[in-house]
Amino acid sequence: MTGGLTVAQTSTHSHRELELLDALRRLGGSARGAELAKALDVSEETVRRTIKSLSKSGAVERVHGGAYLAGTQGDPSFFRRISRHSDEKQAIAAGVADQVHDGMTLFLDVGTTTAFVAEELRQRSGLTVATNSIGVAQALVNHNGNKVHLLGGEMQGDERGTFGFVTERQARRFAFDMAILSVDALSAKRGFLYLNETEANLAGVIADSAESVLMAVDHHKFSETAPYQGPEPRQVDMVVTDQPPGAKLATALLDWGIVTHLSSGADSDADHD
Repeated sequence: MTGGLTVAQTSTHSHRELELLDALRRLGGSARGAELAKALDVSEETVRRTIKSLSKSGAVERVHGGAYLAGTQGDPSFFRRISRHSDEKQAIAAGVADQVHDGMTLFLDVGTTTAFVAEELRQRSGLTVATNSIGVAQALVNHNGNKVHLLGGEMQGDERGTFGFVTERQARRFAFDMAILSVDALSAKRGFLYLNETEANLAGVIADSAESVLMAVDHHKFSETAPYQGPEPRQVDMVVTDQPPGAKLATALLDWGIVTHLSSGADSDADHD
C-alpha cells in the first residue's frame, strides 16, 4: 500500500496526480484548489485538470473550488455542504459581488455560500478583507492588491475556520464597510438563525462593527430552523437570495427595513425602502 492506494492503483496515476494525492493527505484529506496550487507550486488550472483526471479514476471527489480524498475521513462536512445547491450559491455570489466596490473593507465568514462569494470577489481589487475562513483567505490573498487578515481563535475543522473570544476581539479592531454573512435559517418570527452558538455570537459582533450588513441566503434556508439567534434583524441592511421569500417572510423583511435583492436580477418589491 502507498498512503491508502495499492501498488496497482499507484501505477495508473501520473507523477503529477501522485503529487496532488500526497498533498491532499498532508492537508488533512481535503483542500481548496488555491491551497493545492500553493503546496505544489503550480497554477490553479493545473490543479483543476489534475483533480478532474483523478476524479474519473475515483481517487478523489470534486467539489466547488477543491477536492477531497474519496472513501476516507477526508470528506468533511464543509466540503459535502459546499457541493449542495451549488448553482443557487453561485448565482447569489454574483449578486453579492455586485454590491462590492474596489477598495472596500469587508468581513466574510465561513459559510459555504460565502466561499462562492470569495471566488467572485477575485474580480475586485484593493480590498481589505478580514475573515475567519481559511478558504476565503486563500481565495483572495496576493490577488489584485488585496490585503487579507485571517483572524485568530480556536480552529473548528468541520467549518475550516476560527471562532471564539480571540476571533471576536480581533474582529472588533476593524471598521468594516460591509459584512458579508451566511446563515443556517431565516425565520419570519426569529430572524437570522445558526446551528453553531459560536458562529451566531461572531456574526453579532461583526454586525456591530460594520457600516452595512449583507446576508447571503439561498431559498432552502427559508424552510429551515436553528437554535441560536445571530444579529438583530434591524442590524441587517440587505438579503441577497435566489428566489423570492414567501409572503410572511417578505413582510417581516420589510418590517425590519431589509432590502431583498434577487440574484437573478429581478428584484422583489422589497427592494423599495
